[in-house]
Amino acid sequence: MSGSGLDSSSVIVTGGGAGIGRATALKFAAEGARVVVADLDAEGARTVVEEITAAGGTAVAVVGDLSEQTVVGEVVAKALDAFGGVDVLVNNAGIMDAMTAPADVTDAEWERVIRINLTAPFRLTRAVLPHMLERGKGAIVNVGSEASLRGSAAGAAYTASKHGIVGLTKSLAVMYRTSGIRANAVAPGGTRTAITSGLGFEGHGPDTLMPLMGNIGRLAEPEEQAAVIVFLASDAASSINGAVIAVDDGWSAV
Repeated sequence: MSGSGLDSSSVIVTGGGAGIGRATALKFAAEGARVVVADLDAEGARTVVEEITAAGGTAVAVVGDLSEQTVVGEVVAKALDAFGGVDVLVNNAGIMDAMTAPADVTDAEWERVIRINLTAPFRLTRAVLPHMLERGKGAIVNVGSEASLRGSAAGAAYTASKHGIVGLTKSLAVMYRTSGIRANAVAPGGTRTAITSGLGFEGHGPDTLMPLMGNIGRLAEPEEQAAVIVFLASDAASSINGAVIAVDDGWSAV
C-alpha cells in the first residue's frame, strides 16, 4: 500500500452510506483498511459495502440510529467480531438544522440535533476507547463543520453541536496523548452533500445568515474531505493531535 499504516487496520465510519462518509469509507478501503460502514440508511450502507468488496476490499455494514446506545454497541461488536479490534473511528454522521435562531429553536429540534451530532459521537468514542487503550494505539477523527469555527454558518443547535465536537476532540487529545491515541477534527466548509435536503430555511435565523454566506467559496467534493480525514488517521499524521483542520477553500480565513 501507500505506507499510510492503514493496511489491514479496522476502521469504523459513521454516516458511511453517502456523502463525506461514503467517500471516506472508499478511501480507507483503497488504503487497505477493513471498514465498518455504519448508517441509518440500509440501502446506502449496503451499496458502499458492495462498492468496496467489488474493488477487492473488505467491508461490513451496520444499520441503525447511532443516537441509540444499542446501535453503538452493535457497531463496536461488529468491528471486534469481524476485524478483531478498532484502530480508527471516524465520527462523521450528522444532521443539519434549519438555521434556526436561538429564540425560535424548539426543544425537539435542539434535542435531535445535539443527540445525533454530539451525543452519538461521544457514546461511540466512549465505547471504542477501552479497546484502543488495551492496544495502546488508535486514531479518532471527528467531522465538525465551518459552524465549529464561527456563529454565522448555521443555526443555534447545529452550531452548538459542532462547537461541542471540537471540545470533545481537544479533551480526547489531552486525556489520551500518553496512551497512543490521537484525536483530531476536520471542519468542512461547503461540500456537495445532501445534508440540507428537505430543510426549509425561513425566519429570523436564515434571514440573518444567508447574506453572510457570500464568502463560502468553492464547494468541495466529498472526496476532498475524505482525503484529509484519512490523512489524519494515518501514520503520516503521527504527531498531529488535538488539531481542527478547516477544509473550506479559505472560508474561515475571510
